[in-house]
Amino acid sequence: MYGFGLMFDTLRREGKSWNHKRVYRIYKLLKLSFRRKAKKRLPNRHPQPLHVPELINQAWSMDFMSDALMSGRRFRTFNIVDDFNREVLVIEIDLSLPAQRVVRVLDRIVAQRGYPEKIRCDNGPEFISITLADWAEEHGVLLDFIQPGKSTQNSFIERFNRTYRTEVLDLYLFSSLTEVKDITEKWITKYNEKRPHKSLGKLTPVEYRQKHELENSNKGWH
Repeated sequence: MYGFGLMFDTLRREGKSWNHKRVYRIYKLLKLSFRRKAKKRLPNRHPQPLHVPELINQAWSMDFMSDALMSGRRFRTFNIVDDFNREVLVIEIDLSLPAQRVVRVLDRIVAQRGYPEKIRCDNGPEFISITLADWAEEHGVLLDFIQPGKSTQNSFIERFNRTYRTEVLDLYLFSSLTEVKDITEKWITKYNEKRPHKSLGKLTPVEYRQKHELENSNKGWH
């Protein structure tokens, strides 16, 4: 949509001799003076190549999932894993999980584990929100956005989501959120502490982290 100044200049270039008052009166009558809506600033979508980190907290991945109770009421899950040892850091479950809740969950994890260097995620509204952007900037955390439709760029969390859906969400009929949370918490404990992963040398995520921490501790004594 042209602004008045550009429209008037264009008419003059086309040889129209109408004065600016007449043009402006018609401009207003035709309701051409619409305010231009500000566009949302989109995140940079140039994700770093996906690779296995060498340390804990080098890279986390996060994503949302959704399902429904027996009543038909839908709920969401907010999942975060550490890419280094595939450890589940959280599966937050509720009917609604806005950006403010995402930040509170991250703060809760950070209080126990420390800040990650980066977090890989998609372009969902909660992840491209000012709330999360401000949190990341304040704490020096890189938000590594994948390209739209390129879920393979976040394959660690995508693979985890498939497992969680197969072994929990698709396996049970839930009557309440409390039931979803209880079953999920028990499953997380089993996943992190008892389930060996081929990619981790058949160790569990917790065993792999402890092995790494012990090796680093021993190096520190030399």
